[in-house]
Amino acid sequence: MDDESAIQNNSQDDNQLTVEQAIANLEGEDLGLRVYAAWWLGRFRVDAPEAIDILIAALDDEDDRTDAGGYPLRRNAARALGKLGDRRAVPALVRSIECADFYVREAAAQSLEMLEDPSCIDRLVELLDDRVPGTLPAKEPPNLTQPFDAILEALGSLGAIDAIPKILPFLDHAIPRIQYSAARAMYQIEPNPQIANQYADRLVQALANDDLQLRRTVLADLGAIGYLPAAESIAATLAENSLKLMALKGLLEKQLQQTAAPDLSDRAIQVMHLMDALL
Repeated sequence: MDDESAIQNNSQDDNQLTVEQAIANLEGEDLGLRVYAAWWLGRFRVDAPEAIDILIAALDDEDDRTDAGGYPLRRNAARALGKLGDRRAVPALVRSIECADFYVREAAAQSLEMLEDPSCIDRLVELLDDRVPGTLPAKEPPNLTQPFDAILEALGSLGAIDAIPKILPFLDHAIPRIQYSAARAMYQIEPNPQIANQYADRLVQALANDDLQLRRTVLADLGAIGYLPAAESIAATLAENSLKLMALKGLLEKQLQQTAAPDLSDRAIQVMHLMDALL
């Protein structure tokens, strides 16, 4: 069972916990309640500035450590800080890139992407180079040395053009989902639109992959980059309608950023029709 599943099975009722109780639990001595509180604050995106400093402090916690060397509280704190959107967390999350726990590093990279602060780019590139001594690989196969997909996606969202030479080799990585993360990033940062579209088209082609989990991954990637030409392919993908709707929602949101209502483009309206058909 992963951290998220274990937390959701926690005996506390989400609806009964208050912000004040969650913060008190996070500062308390019960490790189970601290882990749960960090998850809860992020899950419900609680607007509580006083929680930020406590979550930042939790990134250095040494009390909650598994037999395998993992840091569950740090993982949840890192995830929560990205969801809460306060850039005060950036320096601490950058330091968390050096944590021995693979999943803390992954959560830190994902949260740095959410916080949209380019000051972390150089450290993320170092992680791509696997130049962080003392870090441990993932415990599950394929035992990656670093969370390359999360790092690549962060670099793409942060517009790390100077990182292109470091990203390109991952287009040929042995693991398909990492190839897709690299293609996603290259679409976002390649300055030539025609070349950028080639990377996005590579993702569209991957929607025909035989592996359902990979198709799910690509749906998320296309939704994240808002690649409008993928709309029909997304709607036709052999995957859950809920995931296709989320991907199409990403495309539509991208279009709405570029055009002001009620002047929606014909393509945006077409995406809405595709979404209606999936409901």
